[in-house]
Amino acid sequence: MSINTAKQDESLRQVSKTNTNRRLFRYLLGYKRKITIILMIMAVSIAIITTNPIIFEVMINDCVLKRNVPGLIGYAALAIILNVILVFLIRKRMRMMGEISNDILMKIRRELYTHLQKLSISFFDSRPTGKILARLIGDINSLRDVLEASVITLLPEFVTIITVAVIMLIKNSRLALAVFLTLPILFAGITLIGHFAHGKWQIHRKKTSNVNAYVYENFSGINVIQSFTAEERSIQTFDGLLNEQKKSYLDAVKIQDAFESVLNISWALGTILLYYIGIILLGNNTVEIGTFIAFSTYLGMFWAPINKLGQFYNKLTTNLSGAERVFELIDQKPDITDTDQAKILPDIQGRIEFRNVTFCYDRDEEVLSNVSFTIKPGETVALVGETGAGKSTIANLISRFYDIQKGKIWIDYDEIRQVTINNLRSVMGIMTQDNFLFSGTVRDNIRYGKLDATDEEIITACKAVHAHDFIMAMENGYDTEISERGSRLSIGQKQLIAFARTMVSSPRILILDEATSNIDTKTERLVQMGIETLLKGRTSIVIAHRLSTIKKADRIFVIKDGKIAEEGNHGQLMNQKGIYYNLQKAALEL
Repeated sequence: MSINTAKQDESLRQVSKTNTNRRLFRYLLGYKRKITIILMIMAVSIAIITTNPIIFEVMINDCVLKRNVPGLIGYAALAIILNVILVFLIRKRMRMMGEISNDILMKIRRELYTHLQKLSISFFDSRPTGKILARLIGDINSLRDVLEASVITLLPEFVTIITVAVIMLIKNSRLALAVFLTLPILFAGITLIGHFAHGKWQIHRKKTSNVNAYVYENFSGINVIQSFTAEERSIQTFDGLLNEQKKSYLDAVKIQDAFESVLNISWALGTILLYYIGIILLGNNTVEIGTFIAFSTYLGMFWAPINKLGQFYNKLTTNLSGAERVFELIDQKPDITDTDQAKILPDIQGRIEFRNVTFCYDRDEEVLSNVSFTIKPGETVALVGETGAGKSTIANLISRFYDIQKGKIWIDYDEIRQVTINNLRSVMGIMTQDNFLFSGTVRDNIRYGKLDATDEEIITACKAVHAHDFIMAMENGYDTEISERGSRLSIGQKQLIAFARTMVSSPRILILDEATSNIDTKTERLVQMGIETLLKGRTSIVIAHRLSTIKKADRIFVIKDGKIAEEGNHGQLMNQKGIYYNLQKAALEL
């Protein structure tokens, strides 16, 4: 991964925080029954919490001041019983909300992962894998606090504030107004700080994504780094990215820390006003001592949830950028989609036709220009040409990994854009030079080409491409575990396993894109024998530089500057002594 790519921040469309919150909390609607139970528990809990000061007021005014010991014991016992029930209810509510938040996180992660499977190749071409992983894992995990706090903190604390405010107004409106006077200062401060903090946390998320992407790409190519002794440069780049991440975090925290200051100032001013006015009222004998003590308790009950709501808003601001990044990815539309009239191909013969096809990747420079050709069923066609001529592009367009700008591509007598994508690709077998092997057994990797393949089918495919012998020589044969990308295998062995994986799918159309470029000459001869047996009657497109790979093709297309410059079999093209002749002559001289 290049330094410039590592430092490149992802663009993020601007959306309102309200819409993001609404979309995030919409997931809670799938748990209406549990949420209802939680709300009932919350209602009982708030009733107990707000009843406590009233019990204390009665204990002081009617029991302590009047020396009513039996009444004092009775009210004390009632308070103990209620608060034991309160502890049980709070634990029950938190456990249920924890279960809901975990379920929602799993649902969002699965929704995002499923959506990523449907996105077009062009999407992955333009984004480092590390940045996608950052959203799939890190950004979704950041939503846990928001989801849990939304019910554990937001709803109960908000209802508590309203309930306490109503009780205070009923008991003594003048004392209540003394408490409420500082609320406008609090809300103005929180709104202003939240606006600036949100932008800073968005930047921090992007910088964290850059670090994740750089780490993933570098460890994926660690052999290249070590081969060129570029470790020091890699570390320097990593340090630079870490410093950017650190600075973005500190910038966000500096603003975020102002939350607590605003809360504490507002709380302190409200407390001063309460005691100032309360002392005046006590001096005028217009309020009882028990009522004033109860009000003091309500003051704490009023500001404590406001403090928690401030912390929740703080946490929401911190993590909301993660939600935006997740939803931005979920809203990403695939470039390649099925039309409403898309159908399933019948049993195809394997005819391929390009009709005046023009294609470009970035809509600026044409890779293919008005290309037309027809490949007959069962015919083998080789594509040759210089690097960047458009050979692999032709293979990608047949599989509809990209959509063309002009022209049409036909399989038999169906235009490929009128066929479902899954069905189109299911009739094709594609093998490239860089074949990815998954962590798991050799058998599982081969069966990936056909998930319901029998062991007999797997062994037959492996024998055909001459992979069976070296597989059986491994410690556990077909059940041998291989690591990601098959690091324990030689390049030739990995390609033979990938070849068997393609063959077991029994495709009607086979595309080999530099499939034998890294196989030694002896192994290549064995593979060629397998190809001749297995591909008989199948339409195949072969992209290769090696003469031995393409000389038996029925026809050869020479691609130059996005067009078919020459066409014919090996003998015909060599006799023409044109582009193909010069390419082969240059290859032999090497």
